[in-house]
Amino acid sequence: MTPQQPTTQQPTTQQPSTELDARYSSALNPRPGAENVTATDWAEAQRRLCDAEVFWITTVRADGRLHVTPLMAAWYDGTLFFSTGPGGQKARNLAGNAHCALTTGHGSLAGGLDIVVEGTAEQVTDRARQDEAIAAFEAQYGDHITSSEGAFFGFGDSIREGRDLLFAVAPITAYGFGHDGQVFSHTRYTF
Repeated sequence: MTPQQPTTQQPTTQQPSTELDARYSSALNPRPGAENVTATDWAEAQRRLCDAEVFWITTVRADGRLHVTPLMAAWYDGTLFFSTGPGGQKARNLAGNAHCALTTGHGSLAGGLDIVVEGTAEQVTDRARQDEAIAAFEAQYGDHITSSEGAFFGFGDSIREGRDLLFAVAPITAYGFGHDGQVFSHTRYTF
């Protein structure tokens, strides 16, 4: 990966195959206004990943039980980045099983797009890549990270100094669940 400083969140150059799953979309059971439901374009899904502030991560404990928790994540260069403390449950789970899913969405049936990204978390230790990810977090979360009054001020230093671990998840599969009243779409993105 060639180091680049993000000035804005950038869509990935890797384009997934995109497929509308009619089994879970209004295409199978048309409702008024849903006759022409289509798959959600990957560019729109990426825009939503760039705009999201709260994500949920699902990891797997050593005994097979799921662990789900909210966190911040930043989308940059085709990858979702997140951090956790080295002793945290997420870090312990990922050490044993790196498969995970990150989810974000609108939380309302009135309208929106919920996104699920499935992949394998890899710890980022390369300083240049850490700096790219930190810049992406700063662009996405602004004053929450960059202001001395921000809730997560010092986020970048915590990663650089090893007090927190940084992980990257490149999507293997992603899903977009669109909803607008009675119109639903289920898009599968395969990388």
